[in-house]
Amino acid sequence: MKRFGLLLIAAALGLGACTPNNVKDAKEWQQHFAKHKLEGCFMLFDNGQGTFRVYNIDRAKERMVPAGIFEPFLTLTGLQTGAIRDSVVTVAGEPFNQAFRNASLPAFQEVARTIGKDTLQRWMDSVGFGNRKISRVDTFWLDNSLQISPDEVLGFTKQLYFSQLPYQKRAQELTAGLMIMEKTPKYIFAWKAGEARTGAKRIGWVTGWIEENLHPSFFVLNFETEDPSADMKALGQELTRNILSSEGFYKGER
Repeated sequence: MKRFGLLLIAAALGLGACTPNNVKDAKEWQQHFAKHKLEGCFMLFDNGQGTFRVYNIDRAKERMVPAGIFEPFLTLTGLQTGAIRDSVVTVAGEPFNQAFRNASLPAFQEVARTIGKDTLQRWMDSVGFGNRKISRVDTFWLDNSLQISPDEVLGFTKQLYFSQLPYQKRAQELTAGLMIMEKTPKYIFAWKAGEARTGAKRIGWVTGWIEENLHPSFFVLNFETEDPSADMKALGQELTRNILSSEGFYKGER
């Protein structure tokens, strides 16, 4: 099977040929992180213009535990292998489309066990997902064995949107459709979030796209805090929406 690298951001981050104009440092986005005393990064790729805006480019190249943002990969592989028949099949007691939206850990653990460690390894190697390491088959995306960088996540997200991953088109279209959380006359907003712990640190993720006038822009947010009381889901949504709003999204004018 053809090997796919997650190359969308590689060139722009100095991992390949690029020009300085490919990436613009969005220092003004720092205010959104500072408001909550967070460390993090945000990347935004305008597909029509072919331009990147990035805050904290060093962190964007750092691999970390993926947690919930690994769920689209599990969904793709489950659909491809038959571990998931369709988006409404019942998994761990609930319809899979509902489990996906709710980020139901028992459902995704059941999917991972059904697929099996060897098959998961083959597909991770084929896609080139992060460092491709598996420990226990139903926890490896949570326990720091599997790690991936924000730039690699953004590449994966773009390839999913355009059905460019090495899966059947049906599997990619169904998975991309599950990521759509808002659909209005002005925009389509699709995302997947994740949260994990690394020692005292809590790591948060949001990745997806916002589409206006058939024009998609892809984003990834990664942030961390040691505050045990922080609402990671709310923080992820606030940061993502505030940054995208500051760039003129949600108006249907892009």
